[in-house]
Amino acid sequence: MTDPVRYPHLALIDTPADLRRVPDAELPAVADELRAYLIESVASSGGHFGAGLGVVELTVALHRVFDTPVDRLVWDVGHQCYPHKILTGRRERITTIKKKDGLAPFPRRNESPYDSFGVGHSSTSISAALGMAIAAQHRGDPRKVVAVIGDGAMTAGMAFEALNHGGDIEPNMLVVFNDNGMSISKNVGALAKMMARAMANRHLNALREQAKRAIPKHSLFGRLFKRWEEHAKGLFVPSTLFEELGFHYTGPIDGHNLPQLLQALRTVKDLPGPQLLHVVTTKGKGYAPAEHAQIAYHAVGPFDPDAGVVKKTAARAPTYTDVFGDWLCDMAAADDQLLAITPAMREGSGLVRFSQEYPQRYFDVGIAEQHAVTLAAGMACEGAKPVVAIYSTFLQRAYDQVIHDVALQNLDVTFAIDRAGVVGPDGPTHCGAFDLSYLRSLPNMLVMAPADENECRMLLSTAFRYHGPAAVRYPRGTGPGVAVHTALDTLPIGKAELRRRGHTLAILSFGTMLSTAAEIAAELDATLVNMRFIKPLDATLLQALAQTHEAFVTLEDNAVAGGAGSAVAECLSALGIVLPVLHLGLPDVFLEHGTRDEVLSMAGLDLPGIRQAIRGRFPQLSHGHVADVG
Repeated sequence: MTDPVRYPHLALIDTPADLRRVPDAELPAVADELRAYLIESVASSGGHFGAGLGVVELTVALHRVFDTPVDRLVWDVGHQCYPHKILTGRRERITTIKKKDGLAPFPRRNESPYDSFGVGHSSTSISAALGMAIAAQHRGDPRKVVAVIGDGAMTAGMAFEALNHGGDIEPNMLVVFNDNGMSISKNVGALAKMMARAMANRHLNALREQAKRAIPKHSLFGRLFKRWEEHAKGLFVPSTLFEELGFHYTGPIDGHNLPQLLQALRTVKDLPGPQLLHVVTTKGKGYAPAEHAQIAYHAVGPFDPDAGVVKKTAARAPTYTDVFGDWLCDMAAADDQLLAITPAMREGSGLVRFSQEYPQRYFDVGIAEQHAVTLAAGMACEGAKPVVAIYSTFLQRAYDQVIHDVALQNLDVTFAIDRAGVVGPDGPTHCGAFDLSYLRSLPNMLVMAPADENECRMLLSTAFRYHGPAAVRYPRGTGPGVAVHTALDTLPIGKAELRRRGHTLAILSFGTMLSTAAEIAAELDATLVNMRFIKPLDATLLQALAQTHEAFVTLEDNAVAGGAGSAVAECLSALGIVLPVLHLGLPDVFLEHGTRDEVLSMAGLDLPGIRQAIRGRFPQLSHGHVADVG
């Protein structure tokens, strides 16, 4: 239970209705307690941190002014939703966030009526809120609809598609533009520079707003002021951009000043048409270490709030991301045509060192995955060799560009796909379950999955040296600990590796499931193959194995539907081979959050699950032989 001595106001707030009974004068105390509770909770359990600290006052103000959940509140991305969850009946469970059977790390519709739209990916809030506003107005429903979007999320084209549409049809809705200069990393691009100018001149803008209220709108001086304003405001604030798109702009205002926030929200709440309120906040507000190291405190593990996050000094095994980052720098030194692209994931994708050593060859395009892929296509057209470093789940957002702009034109683009397969605590929105399925169907595409760290480096080199579109997918975290060689060697395209010669049963492993497959193969005296290539498959080896084995088992950290196992079945069918094949991979459901091991267990892809599945399909399996596999 929340300690009523330490949190006298917060302990009494179980729903926003309770918050709305708190006098305005006491709301700053509520915000202070909410921030302290957030620090205490995340310090004990880990989770997204800095973004939530930055919107404490804004969250309090929104739930105070709007009648949630009747009024709809749509958060973008959801990294900042912890204060929202605390105020909406989930306070006592907040330390379960990201854990198995605990709260989801992002808003989810089936978790709470206050989560009006499920999120996890960026830049969806304005589109979703616009859809809600249109539906409400169609029914004659007077409910209010609010989207909260950060300046990082505003760099994506989808946000401007929604603004363009909303400004044209003029629905009654509010966009709260949370401007803190950050996404996960520091924001980049022309929009970020424009917002920086607005922040630098917000005092001038405040005077402008005061003058507008003081001068009669239809007086001569009022008309002259309006004309001056139209010429001058574009020099100082971003209002021109949003107002030209049809949104009435208010701001920028201090997003940590509760009285000012309350006044502004109450002013715009009942105004007709599309409204945009620009608030300026600080990511990590109220916790000095998080304010000073905003990238490091975006998401954290458990830590001592008095000491802050202490960097681990002990040597650790390199992650697959580390392997990629080192390979990229080494290959860039060997080939000056290499250019690297990331959609706002410099740290997560392992590009920090590259960005420092090769700043003229590094391109962070912001949260703009579609642009990242077509930008790479354009580079390839002119003889450059672009490498797109991107998460599996984010590449989904640029699938049309992968098909139409890269694969169709057979352009020389390398995709380094991080966070492939089961990610774990971030849940279904971040699970890279589908990349093998959606990439292997594309003509011209080379698709690879390394089994260990050194193989990852070699397959990256193979992809880069291949003259056409190529993808290497690898998981989050560390591998089995194989030493990584410094050479930039390649592997023969489409050739699998026979790891163990056994009898009767052949286990075909794709990617990092190999170490688990090796244990099963030893138990069953089965043949084990490290397939390496999903496209093209090693059809010659498959044909040879089919002549000496009675059944195949395919194993992958990808959806079974349309995945690598399906490719094997298609290959056998094309060769006219009839053979029992057991396909093991991620099931046809969206997997819940938990640790990676817990999620693999839920999917039946841990050692006991794989053993049970094989013996269940082949009940006569004993001493390495299958008596009846029909």
